[in-house]
Amino acid sequence: MNKLILLDRDGVINFDSHGYVKTAAEWVAIPGALAGIARLTEAGYLLGICSNQSGVGRGLITQSSLAHIEQKMMRAVQEAGGSIHSILYCEHRPSEACACRKPKPGMLLSAMAELRAKPEDTLFIGDSLSDIQAAKAAGCSAALVRTGNGRRTERQISRSCSIRIANDLYQLSEDLT
Repeated sequence: MNKLILLDRDGVINFDSHGYVKTAAEWVAIPGALAGIARLTEAGYLLGICSNQSGVGRGLITQSSLAHIEQKMMRAVQEAGGSIHSILYCEHRPSEACACRKPKPGMLLSAMAELRAKPEDTLFIGDSLSDIQAAKAAGCSAALVRTGNGRRTERQISRSCSIRIANDLYQLSEDLT
């Protein structure tokens, strides 16, 4: 069975924007994130991305723009020495109540099935409460990074919530390898 790390994209790998990252030119990696992905890849983890992208469903981002953003990200990951084995997006608006939009577990369950990983062998790294909730609903472990919305999320979660917390993806990659 495979050891799997699933990542949220915006706020974990790249800087997020309240107006959405709508073009490849607006996609900017968070310092250390690509090196963290490379470190996890080198340690033998399979990596996947599970990210809500409701800007598509809202008509703010075209699927073509999302594909260009993904291409830029994948080039940057590869240039840093990392590998992403799966990318899943939920393009639905929150009002559509789909099964894939976090905090529901659909995307995570699909990624685990695609990459043949058991929930107990999977860690989902995010920056928001919905990421933590999706991980728990999917039966996998959760970790929080303080980048993106992470500092605010850390203040929202209970002290009894037993998850890993790190300043950023690179620090978390050091803890995991």
